[in-house]
Amino acid sequence: MTVQLSQYTSLITSEHNEKPRFMAMVSLLGQWAVDRQNMLASIPGLFDIDDAVGQQLDWVGQWVGVSRNLSIPLTGVYFSFDTSGLGFDQGTWLGPFDPTTGLVSLPDNAYRTLLYAVIAANNWDGTVPGAYTAWNTIFEPLGYSILIEDGQDMTMTVALIGPTPDAVTLALFTGGYLNLRPAGVGITFYYTQSVPDVPIFGFDAENSSISGFDVGAWAVSVA
Repeated sequence: MTVQLSQYTSLITSEHNEKPRFMAMVSLLGQWAVDRQNMLASIPGLFDIDDAVGQQLDWVGQWVGVSRNLSIPLTGVYFSFDTSGLGFDQGTWLGPFDPTTGLVSLPDNAYRTLLYAVIAANNWDGTVPGAYTAWNTIFEPLGYSILIEDGQDMTMTVALIGPTPDAVTLALFTGGYLNLRPAGVGITFYYTQSVPDVPIFGFDAENSSISGFDVGAWAVSVA
């Protein structure tokens, strides 16, 4: 809530509030304090993970423990005409200091997704239901859901269900940056569906993630 100078000047009694020079002096001194109260009150919002941008988001990353600068570049993510998956709203623009070989510094929206993934992993209880809760915390705001298949052999398969992911989100997903798995368990395949925004085809299940004939779409391996 924004503090107003009038909250203080209205407390001055009638004995003094009709004296212009006195009120001018009080306003001059009081405005200084009011401005600083409002500035201090704005600081938490500046570092809110949903609203922070640029360097503010970098400082959030220091608390979370992950940088936007990647040790392994994301390849195949730059905007390109006539390349499937890298058109408008899918590919990311090549920045003035980005190497042409791959993206090494995440833009704010992708970095925010990575921060959510690390926070979710740090709070995960290690269970499959907990994994769904954690994954959905990351992806539901982006319009996606997750499907996990336990291979019963210390491996698991993960599918990203929803709209066609942009190139950077897909690269983070398949590159293991967003992994959420028990220690010692490997992820063998990453999938998306062949038709966006529909469940993946499967038998003996009918829900938002799996559906049968005439509804479900084939799972497509992306890594």
